[in-house]
Amino acid sequence: MVPAAARRAARPASRREPEGTLNTLWGHGGAYQTWTEYLTRWAEEGGAGTAAAAARLPRLRPEDYHHETWVRLVNQLTGAVGHRLQAWADSLTAALAEAAADAFAAGRALVQSRTGLDTVRALASHPSLPEDLRTQLRTLVDGQIENLQRQLEDQLTRAVRGGADPTWAEERRRTLRDNPLTTAPGATGAGSAAPPAPGGGWSYDPATPARRRVITD
Repeated sequence: MVPAAARRAARPASRREPEGTLNTLWGHGGAYQTWTEYLTRWAEEGGAGTAAAAARLPRLRPEDYHHETWVRLVNQLTGAVGHRLQAWADSLTAALAEAAADAFAAGRALVQSRTGLDTVRALASHPSLPEDLRTQLRTLVDGQIENLQRQLEDQLTRAVRGGADPTWAEERRRTLRDNPLTTAPGATGAGSAAPPAPGGGWSYDPATPARRRVITD
């Protein structure tokens, strides 16, 4: 028969085991928390605001997590990538609308928008992610970029049907094809380092809210 004092001493240990199990199940702390906190900030600020943190992101391995925890983490990754791509697309659309009367300005907006794509591609190719996940994320990113390229050209076709000047539409179509979004010079491949540091590449991140240009004398 076990003394009462011994039984009382044993009770806390039995409670700690489920707590540890829950921590593993729900992913509190460790690499999971580091990544989820990073993704929350990156989704809002992009590479320029999170470059230093990206370099310190720990390696992720699916075998280290409960299946449901890993699925949640992957969903956070794809959600953050989708958020940045949407912000980038909205900013580019606004910039092209502002440059509607100037083919040179439209081309410049397309070229400068690649900074935002480099940032997203860098996260999708982060070396701390498993190779199969990097492949899936890059496929997702490339598919979204190709889709936007098609949408921009389709908009020109619809504009002509709606009465827009065909000559203007054809000039814009040439601008789109001469500066395709699908070929970003700074695109980051697999196994690359963290997103571009502040000041690298173009002077601003087009995946931030559009700002009105001020022209001085």
